[in-house]
Amino acid sequence: MVVAKKPFSERPPGQKAVLLVLAAISLAIIATAERDIQGRTEDEIRGSRTMWRVLSLNALGALAYLRFARRA
Repeated sequence: MVVAKKPFSERPPGQKAVLLVLAAISLAIIATAERDIQGRTEDEIRGSRTMWRVLSLNALGALAYLRFARRA
């Protein structure tokens, strides 16, 4: 079954609100990870800082960084 995608402007207000909230949460997670990477030394991060910066460009990679890459 193929579902036609609607442009954002044609979606109902409830869907628009949900999409905007999810986008804001995603951006907050990404910003938190990037700020944390910036504030840590190489010794406090498992793996390459550059690799984690690239992976943290989306929310899933940022969550992976926050969960697995930081050393205590």
